[in-house]
Amino acid sequence: MNEVSDKDVLLNRVIRERAILIGVVHHNQNRSVVQEYLDELALLADTAGADVVVKELQDKDRIDPATYIGKGKVDYLSQLVSDHHADLVIFDDDLSPAQVRNLENRCKVKILDRSGIILDIFAKRAKTKEAKTQVELAQLNYLLPRLTRRWTHLSRQTGGAGIGLRGPGETQLEVDRRLIKKRISKLNDELVKIGKQRQIRRQHRTDCFRVALIGYTNVGKSTLLNSLCDADVFVEDRLFATLDSTVRRLETDHKIDILLIDTVGFIRKLPHQLVASFKSTLEEIRDSDLLLHVVDICAPYVVEQINAVQVALAELNLSDKPVLYVFNKVDRLIDKSMIIQYQHDYSPCVFISASRGIFVNELKERIKEIAQGNYFELKIRLNINNQRELAQIYEVATVLEKKYSNEHIDLLIRIKKDKFPYIEPYVS
Repeated sequence: MNEVSDKDVLLNRVIRERAILIGVVHHNQNRSVVQEYLDELALLADTAGADVVVKELQDKDRIDPATYIGKGKVDYLSQLVSDHHADLVIFDDDLSPAQVRNLENRCKVKILDRSGIILDIFAKRAKTKEAKTQVELAQLNYLLPRLTRRWTHLSRQTGGAGIGLRGPGETQLEVDRRLIKKRISKLNDELVKIGKQRQIRRQHRTDCFRVALIGYTNVGKSTLLNSLCDADVFVEDRLFATLDSTVRRLETDHKIDILLIDTVGFIRKLPHQLVASFKSTLEEIRDSDLLLHVVDICAPYVVEQINAVQVALAELNLSDKPVLYVFNKVDRLIDKSMIIQYQHDYSPCVFISASRGIFVNELKERIKEIAQGNYFELKIRLNINNQRELAQIYEVATVLEKKYSNEHIDLLIRIKKDKFPYIEPYVS
């Protein structure tokens, strides 16, 4: 009886793979920064389901086009794989298909780069149909130039998929480029439909003040959303715990509707395939009225993380959006003097602890003040026969009062400042 029970436990146990991490310090890079990148890669590997057994840094002025790290280092890496019984090697930089193929042939294990591990995590975390569609499209675009090496080197693998093999490639190892391209085309069509559906939903929220929570991955955005709105969004202390945009209403004591939108986290070296595939999700940021840039104030390289988000926003042409910096986890900050420095460098800003509720109510009031400053009320008189104009006003404004007379309709409306041009012709 005990023997069967032990066997069941063994079969049901999640087997974690053993990973070796490789980082390369180029001639114009700071070694400590690259080391921090490698530490972050270790967190990515852990999230994907791997135990890191070795982390290696190599100083290299010129990238080897065949193996990225050079013949001597490949021989050393092959020995490391053998000594530590590693299942995969993860590089912190993106590799070409030829480099991956050559490294796999020499080391006899799976080779992944940073983009590959991030895509794998997204495949693991995707829950909704939209997220799964977006991730599958990104994976297929990433895998397309790598089909040859995967289909030959890994074609005999059976059983559960390991890291880097989840998603579209885990069951159809014989699929060819034509079928992959056909699937990509279909997924693109599906995302166009999803984008239109999102646009329709956003149109119903045009009179609401929309606040998008953005920031580096695992800085506490979902925790903050739960704290502000008494929501039940999934929270986990891992990178990319949530992928789907979540919308919750902020309860206020005034008439303005405020919506908080939790978005997918950013990370350095975010694969461009993901940015392209998550276009419809990122539109939520584009249509927002205010960005809450949530920052983990205790992160070892907090400024680097802030800069990574700012670069991503610039690439999405969103740098002109109003931003309120929210420095989270202030209760864990040892050097309190840093608060003065951050207040000077990142304004406007607030300091909170989302998990403990410290200064969260003050943040609510700050959001309300900003929201109120984006609206104004005014009176409009329309001819009673101008039903088309009346319908247009209802589309872009909230009608607070409406009075009829023999020839006119008198309206008291509340409208966003950026929507005023739509009704300006009707204002005397």
